[in-house]
Amino acid sequence: MGEENLVDLPFFLENGFVKKKCRVCGSTFWTLNTEQEVCGDQPCVDYQFVDNPLNPSFGTLSDVREAFLSFFEKHGHERVPRYPVVARWRTDVYLVGASIYDFQPWVTEGIVDPPANPLTISQPSIRLTDVDNVGRSGRHMTGFEMMAHHAFNVKGAKVYWANDTVRYAFEVLTKAYGIPPEEISFKFDWWSGGGNAGEDYEVLVRGLEVATLVFMHYKVVDDKPIPMENKIVDTGYGLERIYWLLKGGVSIYEAVFPGVIEWLRREAGVEVIPEDLGVALAKKVGKLDYKEPEKTLKVKAEIARSIGLSLEEMDKILSPHEAIWAVSDHTRSLMWMIGDGVVPSNVGAGYLARLLIRRAIRHLKRIGYPVPLVEVVARQVELWKDDFPEHYENVDDILDIIDWEEKKYRETIRRGRKIVAKTLRRYGKRGEVPVEELVKLYESHGVPPDVVAEEAEKLGVEVEIPPDFYYQLAKNREQAPQVTGKRDIALELLEKVERFPDTRKLYYEDPYISKFKAKVLGVIDGKYVVLDKTAFYPEGGGQPADTGYLEADGERYEVRWVGKVGGVVVHLVEGANFKPGDKVVGVVDFERRKNLMRHHTATHIILGAARRVLGHHVWQAGAQKGVEQSRLDITHHKKITDEEIREIERLANEVVLDNREVGCYFMDRNAAEKKYGFILYQGGVVPEPILRVVEIKGWDVEACGGTHVKSTGEVGLIKIVKVERIQDGVSRLVYKAGLPALKYVQEQDAIIKGISARLKVERHDLERKVSQLLEEYRNMEKRLRALEREELLRKAEAISRKAEEVSGFKLVVHEEEMDREKLRDLAIEVSKLLPKSVIVVLSPRGDKTDFALKLGDEAVKAGLDAKTLTSKLLSAVKGSGGGSKDLAQGVISGVKVLDKVKNALTNILREC
Repeated sequence: MGEENLVDLPFFLENGFVKKKCRVCGSTFWTLNTEQEVCGDQPCVDYQFVDNPLNPSFGTLSDVREAFLSFFEKHGHERVPRYPVVARWRTDVYLVGASIYDFQPWVTEGIVDPPANPLTISQPSIRLTDVDNVGRSGRHMTGFEMMAHHAFNVKGAKVYWANDTVRYAFEVLTKAYGIPPEEISFKFDWWSGGGNAGEDYEVLVRGLEVATLVFMHYKVVDDKPIPMENKIVDTGYGLERIYWLLKGGVSIYEAVFPGVIEWLRREAGVEVIPEDLGVALAKKVGKLDYKEPEKTLKVKAEIARSIGLSLEEMDKILSPHEAIWAVSDHTRSLMWMIGDGVVPSNVGAGYLARLLIRRAIRHLKRIGYPVPLVEVVARQVELWKDDFPEHYENVDDILDIIDWEEKKYRETIRRGRKIVAKTLRRYGKRGEVPVEELVKLYESHGVPPDVVAEEAEKLGVEVEIPPDFYYQLAKNREQAPQVTGKRDIALELLEKVERFPDTRKLYYEDPYISKFKAKVLGVIDGKYVVLDKTAFYPEGGGQPADTGYLEADGERYEVRWVGKVGGVVVHLVEGANFKPGDKVVGVVDFERRKNLMRHHTATHIILGAARRVLGHHVWQAGAQKGVEQSRLDITHHKKITDEEIREIERLANEVVLDNREVGCYFMDRNAAEKKYGFILYQGGVVPEPILRVVEIKGWDVEACGGTHVKSTGEVGLIKIVKVERIQDGVSRLVYKAGLPALKYVQEQDAIIKGISARLKVERHDLERKVSQLLEEYRNMEKRLRALEREELLRKAEAISRKAEEVSGFKLVVHEEEMDREKLRDLAIEVSKLLPKSVIVVLSPRGDKTDFALKLGDEAVKAGLDAKTLTSKLLSAVKGSGGGSKDLAQGVISGVKVLDKVKNALTNILREC
């Protein structure tokens, strides 16, 4: 496959195409229509298919997809099933935004062979780039299917390149969909995304871009394109766009979601959009982009004038339709995201799902909240069950998550309005709330900007919501953060181990080997020993490194840490003076290793149990294996109940008793993914073309590099000892396995036995006895509080009789040792008996004295202020404190200050 001139392709030259320059935008394009003067893209032309569809009798959306995939199958492409919309095989992004994301970086960089070559696929994709336009523009979607055909010219393979790509595009559009050849334009451009880039052709029909054909031969590093040897055909055909082109209609949503839209209109009492307005708007929607508000406003004003409406009148008519359109889009995207395992939260893909849920709810509110969001999602799952049966099978799980989020959001808004009111008071004088505050209110308190605007209007505070507010939120969250910071030991040793061959890994050949003979290949930095083979497991995958010792010439050298650098295992051995060629005996602390093996296998068992009890949305969010206990973090939207924990524990121990085989074997990445799916990546991305697969027969399968027992029976007892929510949407299970689990149970048993003995009851009666004691304790507490109240009132009455008249006020200064709360309570009770009074109660504490100063109601009405009195008092006697108009508390320096305080207050009152 030689180099091709990507502009003057033979296909164009041999088939009568004319190369032109668009008189509007200046782009180069090819067309069979010799009279065509513009490229056919937005905003150079209007949409010309809205009321003039190309093939309205074509069939369903599913028929459009099948026609595409069948066409390419007939032309030598293998059909590949869709990937999840959650990109679990990648570390740089959370969601799949295009079909090529499925093959980055492993295939595009030549690390892994493609699953087929060439291939065809229809890939659900999520992009929040234009989320603020969705519903309002009539054409943007957060979720769409990208149909594609891909060819990977890597590792010497020569499949096809630009010329055949363009030819296939022309043929599938004309032959599969019946689009007239002269209506197709090919606009030359540049594309970049997902870490790769290349020249491309945008395929345009009647003003609509229906496909993009990318000739990917660059890798993007630090925003700079670097040429690759690999040449990859990356195409994307918009399933929904092609369907809209064939069917026509006032928006892409009306074409794709007619059932949902008609139902929502009925429930909300919204009339069908007037035909003249719908058609006039739809022809121009390609020019609408709310990220450019001034330009959009101008276009909308022209549309309104053309049908005899003011802009305000048109917006009022469109508003409920825009809300319904947005809800129809968002709910299908949520079906895909949650169906593929996203749990709404404040981080990662969960953040993006929650953003869509909350936007959908706000749009439902715009039309009167006629139905709950969960009902709309349920209808979507039902409508798409033939296309996505996996989501229909998992519908209860999906709806439970949506329902939970919807209820949670209502409570968030209720609490949030109070926070907003408090925030707005801070900006009242300035009269405008900055964008940074809107972002903070959304991300910290879950309050969307339109709620802030509603509350602000009541107070006369101005709130200007940026037109791309949600896009900016999503933009900062669509890419996963890259790990930075201090380089670890493995990275520091990378160059130093290059001279060594890969270490033979005995811990994989037989994890039960505890003693072995080996040869020293070298020592790095005087302490990192490299052997030709080792049974020491290196730290990784949440499993700590083995410990033990190396023995040579009768001396033992402790192995303190083990790591893997590429394929080389290094052993941290302090004080070893080894030379290349020395023979050593390695001895692994096998009791420790066995505990780690049991706990690691228990992790897989518990994860499988959690998915069966809590739902398929459960994914591992982190894990750390230990010798005495381990932890597993899982995604789950609710607090896990005690009953659910017991069931997880029961299922886990059943698997242990079943003594199922634990298989560990290496597989080609594509073969493993094809056989098991992306459940393999529960433990995270594995950056290898060959995966080590750990499978518990009929229970769990993961790509995992850890050491495991041969059968589940070896794990022994599994006991979950603690469950906690560590962040929104993530729960942590702490558990013990084997002997540590038994030890824990025995300790708990001993505690129960001891309590039973002290209470002199049998175990079965322990709960009743404890409940009885608690009830008796509560009754005693009530009685004690009543007695304390009686004593407080008696004391207050006695103190009130000691009041002295000063300037028309009753002054009481009393000293007694008591805690601060009782100090305040006593002052309050005395003030009730003496309405026109100044009461100070003092309590010595070390070298300081606590005080409470309380004014009677009549004293406050007479103009006294507790804060002012306290300030003057503390100027005289030295101390600190503060409070409200009628009550203040603080600390005075020194003890035996009663007379000082009394004299100071007497003077202060006389001056009032």
